[in-house]
Amino acid sequence: MRRPPRDTDLSTRRIGRRALVLGGAQLAFAGLLGWRMRQMQVEQSEEYRMLAEENRINMRLLPPARGLIFDRNGSPIAINDQNYRVVIVREDAGNVEEVLQELGRLIPLTEEDIERTLRETRRRSSFVPVTVADRLSWDDLARVAVNAPALPGVRPEVGLSRAYPLGSDFAHVVGYVGPVSDYDLSKLQDPDPLLQIPKFQIGKSGIEAKEEMVLRGRAGNSQIEVNAVGRVMRELSRTEGTAGRNLQLTIDETLQNYVQARLDGESAAVVVTDVRNGDLLAVASSPTFDPNKFVRGISGADYRLLTENKFRPLANKSVQGVYPPGSTFKMVTALAALEAGVVSPEDTVWCPGYLSAGSRRFHCWKRGGHGHMNLHQSLQQSCDVYYYEAAQRVGIDKISEMARKLGMGTRFDIPMSAVAEGLTPTRDWKATRRGADWVIGDTLNASIGQGFVLASPLQLSVMTARLASGNAIAPRLIRAVDGVEEPVRLEGPLDINPYHLRAVQRAMFAVSNSNRGTAYRSRINDETLQMAGKTGTSQVRNITAAERRRGVFRNEDLPWERRDHALFVGFAPYNDPKVAVSVVVEHGGGGSTAAAPIARDVILRTLHGDLPPLEAYPAGQRERIEQEQRALPLRDRKPVETVSSRA
Repeated sequence: MRRPPRDTDLSTRRIGRRALVLGGAQLAFAGLLGWRMRQMQVEQSEEYRMLAEENRINMRLLPPARGLIFDRNGSPIAINDQNYRVVIVREDAGNVEEVLQELGRLIPLTEEDIERTLRETRRRSSFVPVTVADRLSWDDLARVAVNAPALPGVRPEVGLSRAYPLGSDFAHVVGYVGPVSDYDLSKLQDPDPLLQIPKFQIGKSGIEAKEEMVLRGRAGNSQIEVNAVGRVMRELSRTEGTAGRNLQLTIDETLQNYVQARLDGESAAVVVTDVRNGDLLAVASSPTFDPNKFVRGISGADYRLLTENKFRPLANKSVQGVYPPGSTFKMVTALAALEAGVVSPEDTVWCPGYLSAGSRRFHCWKRGGHGHMNLHQSLQQSCDVYYYEAAQRVGIDKISEMARKLGMGTRFDIPMSAVAEGLTPTRDWKATRRGADWVIGDTLNASIGQGFVLASPLQLSVMTARLASGNAIAPRLIRAVDGVEEPVRLEGPLDINPYHLRAVQRAMFAVSNSNRGTAYRSRINDETLQMAGKTGTSQVRNITAAERRRGVFRNEDLPWERRDHALFVGFAPYNDPKVAVSVVVEHGGGGSTAAAPIARDVILRTLHGDLPPLEAYPAGQRERIEQEQRALPLRDRKPVETVSSRA
């Protein structure tokens, strides 16, 4: 039965309308898709190309070579050694333990090394290299390289690591480097991306730390192609970093070695300064330590040996240690009194062995007293009463002002760790810091370098250089950076009457060259190199009235830590000063017996450039000096001419 034509036409019209709507929608969608494809492929093509490139290429930082450090004559002090190491990649090795056992037949590997490597490989991704052993010899590395086909996943590598070829001689000056720690990063607001590199080394102390930005250099980069899981496929490009700048120090490494050897067995410090320009020629602290152990990772046992040593080998006594300067401070008191006009070089003071001030007696080191003393005699024989009297006349503020003029109480700008400021006290200082009034006893104690006065061996050496030259020299430790000379800081002549300065210099000469001088036994026999100086002994304990009545204990009868510090400052040659030296021997007893002989030896070694000739010593001391020279633990010791060979 056929449907009416009307119904068929109506259905056809409905289907056609639906198809038209559907076709239009499809056409619109296709157009939108085409537009979007055009936008992505043409208009935004560069953006998506960069995103794809970032997914395919990784950038890696390349650590730069650290700047080198040399002494004043070009001898290397801090270098970068090639570090031969072996790494293993787990996914290439297969059975890691079996490969490590095979590797252990070629290079020295302990069971601990193998266990550590296995733990590391299990903890890290299979394609990440793990260090099996480092600091290998060239022979060890060569054996691994030759046998590489039989050691799947094992790869020999060469890197750089800091090394200190002179060992302990420069430990306190140059310091050492070590891996970046979380503490290091916490101190920086915007840390260098280099510091994120595992085991990247930065300066931890000394010049290595203070000149870190100069020595570090700038990173290079490497473009590497990686697959979808981040495995390295190949290196596409490489830009090497900029090496750190090289430093040349003012220190002479052979002199430094001699000074360290001369201090062997002592808890002491020596600073040698060039009087003419302030160059630090030697800065020694004893005992010392091997900085290479810190670079490689010091063991707990070795670290305990350092921290539990009562001589404190980790402390830099030369710039960090502060001590009562004792009688080496008397030149300060003398010049303050002379400049203030309260005494003249010819004025005398009577020394009965003490000075009474209020209800107290302030004793001279010589119990029976020195009698009448003028400036020259008081320095020559180190009479305390003379300086008590001078200090009462001039006052503490003038004394402290003179001390600062000579370099005391100053934190010098040199790149070493924990450079001390010392202390030159005043009335205001005591009121502010101690909440107490200044009393006359404070002034008398300060006049002989006791009480609140504190100075470092560096400050004492600078003081002596200024006394010798009459100029306000400042210490310099960096001589040049990448061959460019650093400026010498000379602040001009001291504002001190030359007549007064000359009077003090003559008295210091008498200390070492007059038979009544406290350092006469440490005189220099060569008239062209004669030394001027001043001994000092600083107490570390109070001597009670009861002890004075029954007799003061001798230093050698006391425990080491209760003995007096021994000090000496000096310069030479007297008629043409070139070098100034300060010596502090902790708990060494008397400055004339413990510190002055060291100073004489160091001055002679500095001026001669080699072991001091025996002729420079008094004839009666030469055999002993010869034996001492032979016993010195020097690196390169030349034969010493014997007394018998000259007879």
